[in-house]
Amino acid sequence: MARRLKEEFNDIALPHVAALLRMAARLCGRRDAAEDLLQETYLQAWRSFHRFEPGTNCRAWLYKILIFNHSRLRRDQSRRPLLTELDAAGESALLFDPPTPDAMTAASVRAAFDGLPEPFRMAVLLVDVEGLTYREAGEALDAPIGTVMSRLNRGRRLLRLALVEQAAAYGIDVEAAANRKQK
Repeated sequence: MARRLKEEFNDIALPHVAALLRMAARLCGRRDAAEDLLQETYLQAWRSFHRFEPGTNCRAWLYKILIFNHSRLRRDQSRRPLLTELDAAGESALLFDPPTPDAMTAASVRAAFDGLPEPFRMAVLLVDVEGLTYREAGEALDAPIGTVMSRLNRGRRLLRLALVEQAAAYGIDVEAAANRKQK
């Protein structure tokens, strides 16, 4: 029985490791933290796999566990005091030289994405980046499809606004670029 359950878990849950690691990396921002989150997610999934209903969407179930674990870790971290080594903090502050980019960069797009409020960022991440359907994203976020669609729409709009502001700050004429595309 346990052997069959392990094989079933391996066949159903493990194919999603790469996608979940990408999602974890986007949520955490650091590879080591993402790997820890992924490990915690799969550990919890294994522990509760006996409650998984065969024939349902395993990918959405795993995303739901990942998002729950990430939220729990963030709550736990917010309760701990922030510790910084003073020598490292002082040195990094002295070495900071803000770049002046002449065009939009991946870093500026990432900053605009990271600036989205969490519910909107999660919807954009699940649907636009990870390619989940609205239904799968709804299952992962434990929200109705209409809520997912609303958050996705607002997230996309906020992202566009942030990118337009950044483009203008870099001297890119957004209206001229839009007119060239229409021609």
